[in-house]
Amino acid sequence: MSSIRGIGLAGSGKQKIEWVKRNCPLLTSLKEEFEQTQPFKGVKIALSVHMEAKTAYLCLVLKAGGAEVYATGSNPLSTQDDVAAALVEEGIEVFAWYNCTEEEYFANIRAVLEHDCNIIIDDGGDLVHMLHTEMKDKVQYVTGGCEETTTGIIRLKAMAAEDKLLFPMVMVNEADCKHFFDNRYGTGQSVFDGINRTTNLIIAGKNIVIAGYGWCGKGCAMRAKGLGGKVIITEVNPVKAIEAVMDGFEVMPMKEAAKIGDFFITVTGCTDVITEEDFAEMKDGAILANAGHFDVEVDVAWLRANAVNTMEMRKNIMGYQQKDGRWLYVLADGRLVNLAAGDGHPAEIMDMSFAIQALSAKYLVEHGKELTEKLIKVPEEVDREVADRKLAFLGKQIDTLTEKQREYLESSSL
Repeated sequence: MSSIRGIGLAGSGKQKIEWVKRNCPLLTSLKEEFEQTQPFKGVKIALSVHMEAKTAYLCLVLKAGGAEVYATGSNPLSTQDDVAAALVEEGIEVFAWYNCTEEEYFANIRAVLEHDCNIIIDDGGDLVHMLHTEMKDKVQYVTGGCEETTTGIIRLKAMAAEDKLLFPMVMVNEADCKHFFDNRYGTGQSVFDGINRTTNLIIAGKNIVIAGYGWCGKGCAMRAKGLGGKVIITEVNPVKAIEAVMDGFEVMPMKEAAKIGDFFITVTGCTDVITEEDFAEMKDGAILANAGHFDVEVDVAWLRANAVNTMEMRKNIMGYQQKDGRWLYVLADGRLVNLAAGDGHPAEIMDMSFAIQALSAKYLVEHGKELTEKLIKVPEEVDREVADRKLAFLGKQIDTLTEKQREYLESSSL
């Protein structure tokens, strides 16, 4: 039985989902197909997702295909209680509420997995981790799963390298139609949506320090530059650092960037990116935000333990006064700023990402028992289908290879 804040909140949640539906033609087309073909009939699907309107629509698309859907949040601060209530009214079991404790968060993960689910859709890897630790008895029911985000895939690759991964997982984040658009354009826009609506401060003319120059970092840098910010990149990968230089950005170590940054955004997927020694160098009034999946990139615990004074400046802005009088501000408790302090990626972007999710889940239902590898790339035909459909909805056409061109490209004697 569902566990949410209150079913009476469903009205506004339904409005949010309806707006998403109007702006996700790809998912809507899949929903209509699934209603006819019922690819998930008799299948139980467990989801750990950011419980907001776009992920809610993915849940409804899967349900339309015949699935029994069980959903929980993948971040305590990204759950929107009205959206959770709306899903419950649509017949989906939901175990999530905003600002749950860590204990409650993992209890909700367990509650979902108690239903002996066959397909796992994870965002960050907590469902998979729970299945491999506390709830191994439930692995027998799992055909396979899909992982949405970079952090989750890092965890999966570590498990696979140690030969500990017990069932196939599709690496949705590595699909071209996911990381090229979701990680770059989605993160770039949604991070600054969260920052701007939370701080109400200008970006133009400020030093914007971005830790990490993967696809998410590239997106944040692009948007910061577009807003007039002076972008500084910190990196541990020399190739990505050169790329950042040639894209026109300053590159330096964090200990140097800390001295001049006005805004700091971490998007590395790693831990201890900004720590005590960096805090010591920062300006009075520096603002810190994280866009990596877990709240481990900025050492907020150190700030809480060592601040001489703390004050909530605005909703989702906590101030920490240092011993020398400086104030440092952390947005959304160091959790995903675009979701904990915003609405996440734009609907049109998630239309592609969640189409990849839905089609990958369908692929697992159809082929999961045949798979021998544990880490599975999104099939090329799925990526291509999503791209073709999205182009059509955008009203765009492209060229196609002639038979002569195809033969030329496939010939060994060019």
